[in-house]
Amino acid sequence: MNANLKNVEEKEICPTSGYVGLLLELVLLAIAVLSIIFGVIWMEGGSTVAGGIGIAVFCVLIVVVCVLPAGLKAIQPNEALVLALFGSYHGTIKQPGFYFVNPFCAGVNPASRTSLGAAASTGSAATGQVSVRAGELSSKKISTKVMTLNNNRQKVNDSLGNPVEVGAVVIWKVSNPTQAVFNVNNYKAYLSIQCDSIIRNVARQYPYDILDDNGDGEEKTLRGSSQEIASQMRDELQERVQDAGLDVMEVRITHLAYAPEIAAAMLQRQQAVAVIAARQKIVEGAVGMVEMALDKLSQNQVVELDDERKAAMVSNLLVVLCGNKDAQPVVNSGSLY
Repeated sequence: MNANLKNVEEKEICPTSGYVGLLLELVLLAIAVLSIIFGVIWMEGGSTVAGGIGIAVFCVLIVVVCVLPAGLKAIQPNEALVLALFGSYHGTIKQPGFYFVNPFCAGVNPASRTSLGAAASTGSAATGQVSVRAGELSSKKISTKVMTLNNNRQKVNDSLGNPVEVGAVVIWKVSNPTQAVFNVNNYKAYLSIQCDSIIRNVARQYPYDILDDNGDGEEKTLRGSSQEIASQMRDELQERVQDAGLDVMEVRITHLAYAPEIAAAMLQRQQAVAVIAARQKIVEGAVGMVEMALDKLSQNQVVELDDERKAAMVSNLLVVLCGNKDAQPVVNSGSLY
């Protein structure tokens, strides 16, 4: 592709004002009307040669008047028009305005009938929703506005082999219309396919989440480092589409979740981790409270407890403090022993 890029260099042109071409067409039309009128008059007056010349001029001018409107081009802001003349690159119009160009120049835009979807659907195929709208009028102008490509949710395997669903939005624009037209067959479809490939390749390099406590806290994960991973996707995608004249401004991860077939199991695991962490905190707090209670009883000399009674008290306090349900104490109305 780089070799092709060197062969076609963008040439920006500023053609004649379209009002000049429009005025020329009106003048030629007036001359054609006068020619046919005078030609008929001369034919009826007996001047066959002059009449024939007038009719011939009329025929020629009518053909010219029918051809000239093809050279009138109106360019809106943030639009560009790439022109080709008999199979050769003629130039690119980037400035907005009304222009008159060679009527035989044709606009080139292979992606003119291709639209990129803007809404994702759950469970759909992993594509950027490249579609062709039936009956849509083909416009050869290339939009240089900032556009959005919504890449549907696609199922990939992370670095641990877990299936996850990833969806992303790409904010992009055409920076070089000439390269977009001549270096790739369809720059919209090309961007969508490259986006799909980049998301898959980058997602495979990272785990969805750290599965054990022994992992490095600085390790990147899809869930915890989404911004950094999205920036990596943007850099790699920009490198892929650079030769197509496209500028990738930003990539954002819009959807990230485990695939449905393992989502329930992973949810149970996360719940178990949360329960264990909560129990750990409860036990740490309970042990501290038991130590505090024994120290207070000993300092205030409320009661003297031997090791066996201390062990029983510790057991009872831990049951009360760590239990899920309220304790049902047994009241001893007799002696302490």
